[in-house]
Amino acid sequence: MTGGGGPLTAVIATAGHVDHGKSALVRALTGIEPDRWSEERERGLTIDLGYAWTTLGTGETVSFVDVPGHQRFIGNMLAGVGPAAAVMLVVAADEGWRQQTTEHLLAIDALGIRHGLLVVTRSDLADPGPAMASAKERIARSSLGQVEAVAASARTGAGVDELRAALSRLVTELPVPRRDGRTRVWIDRTFTIRGAGTVVTGTLGEGRLTVGEAVRLIRPGRTSYDARVRGLQSLDSPIDHLAATARAAVNLPSVDVGDVGRGDLLLAGQWPLSDTLDVRLTSASANELPEELMLHVGSHAAQVRVRPLGDDAVRLRLPATLPLVAGDRAILRNPGLQHVVTGIEVLDVDPPPLRRRGAAAQRGVQLASYDESAGRLRDEVTRRGAAEIRELESLGYSVDEVDSDIQQRNGWLISPAQWQSWVDTFRMLTQQQHSRDPLEPSLAEDAVVRSLGLPRREWLSELAPDAGAELVNGRVQVAGAAPSLGPADAALDAIEQRLAAKPWAAPEQHELDAAGLGNRELAAAVRLGRILRLPGDIVLLPSAPALAMRELAALPQPFTTSQARQALDTTRRVAIPLLEHLDSRGWTRRLDGSTREVVRRTAAG
Repeated sequence: MTGGGGPLTAVIATAGHVDHGKSALVRALTGIEPDRWSEERERGLTIDLGYAWTTLGTGETVSFVDVPGHQRFIGNMLAGVGPAAAVMLVVAADEGWRQQTTEHLLAIDALGIRHGLLVVTRSDLADPGPAMASAKERIARSSLGQVEAVAASARTGAGVDELRAALSRLVTELPVPRRDGRTRVWIDRTFTIRGAGTVVTGTLGEGRLTVGEAVRLIRPGRTSYDARVRGLQSLDSPIDHLAATARAAVNLPSVDVGDVGRGDLLLAGQWPLSDTLDVRLTSASANELPEELMLHVGSHAAQVRVRPLGDDAVRLRLPATLPLVAGDRAILRNPGLQHVVTGIEVLDVDPPPLRRRGAAAQRGVQLASYDESAGRLRDEVTRRGAAEIRELESLGYSVDEVDSDIQQRNGWLISPAQWQSWVDTFRMLTQQQHSRDPLEPSLAEDAVVRSLGLPRREWLSELAPDAGAELVNGRVQVAGAAPSLGPADAALDAIEQRLAAKPWAAPEQHELDAAGLGNRELAAAVRLGRILRLPGDIVLLPSAPALAMRELAALPQPFTTSQARQALDTTRRVAIPLLEHLDSRGWTRRLDGSTREVVRRTAAG
């Protein structure tokens, strides 16, 4: 684990049976009393979480979360172990392995913690060898595997230096925490400081905190708040910046101390909030679980409903949304029996609904293939069809591991099946329109984008060649397609021939009706460039305006409407719309109610 150029830091949780010397050992290592509440000191056992820290001889800083060992406080213990990356499991030499040690190791194993250290305490009271051998054998069967073991006595100080050296070796083996992108702190204690206001503490497991930055206080099932970090402390020292992994005390003056508590969270960056999780069980059969269990994740605990999906997969319904991602580890516990039932690994925080008969079993088969992150990402992209990379990253997926056949476009990942589906639908839409309406064989681009459900409009031009389509003036059609007048085509040919001989002898409305040239046919003819259609259904050839300009330019300027009508040998019905058309093009200019002039600077003039 690297410290970004600075000294290495770590947060280590203690674990072990009550009265096996966890707090005394932490006190011997740090000189700090972790049991800070008077009731804990009076009773000689840790009831709530305690905190202490030390700087090792080689420069590493270690913060200890001292958790309660008594069975009645198992929930508090899980709140301390949950956010930690490593554990120090304590066994007393004179008592050896006990039932609560087993419970703690089950919790460690359920959370998938892989880094730890065995300490056999009270070595001044008994030979530590038997207890160490038994403990190492049991620990080896857990997620911790083979761990270094040290015998020590907090009373005499024997073995404490060796323990500090072992802690230095453990810290250097821890994985590098994620420090960029987003921040999540599971809150475990709150209090107020006179003149400063509310302070929350927790383990900064990933990301960074900076004085002055905006954060979001998430209170699952209750009102959440936007807040700003007024001050930061770590190891009882004020600081401006803090990077994971570290214990953090955060001053939030805008938040009332009664409005925040253990199990709440501080977030920065983009986090998904989900109340439905598909998870894999680490040590139980799905069909053996009761319908309701207690979920422990980070410092949060909530009762959840359990629905089996397969042999080792279930769907959890949470009472409120939580900021979880794929890969998060948590514990399911039976609150009545006070023991860990199983650990879970979060596979999907945005799972598909289970509406059809057999959908749960089918989903279980899908989850069974979620064996590595690249496979999970592929399955997620396949299920969604297309997904934004930033959203997938917020759900806990690593897009660096995407398969080569998954397309990356404009910050999105697209499955091959989805792209082909878009192509096939695109082709069907354009071909259907071409067959259904020869007069208008194209579709508006917006309509096609909506029909495809296309997340990005610019992909339409990339899909068009594969679909045998083309984009023309904001519309989409079969490549090379053009409007067809069908039976009316011959009638339009006859009108075109007549207009070629007498350019301004526009057909009357009854002639158009008889020829089968209604509004849609005339509009198609305009798009084909075969006619010019003026107001009042005046149909002329597209060349008529230019031909008219030759005649009008020969007239004495200015000229009247009557003179123009006579020069063009046409009727007032045609002349007035034609002249207004020439005005709109800037070829002629109207001077008063009855006269115009040719604007000679135009090419037509």
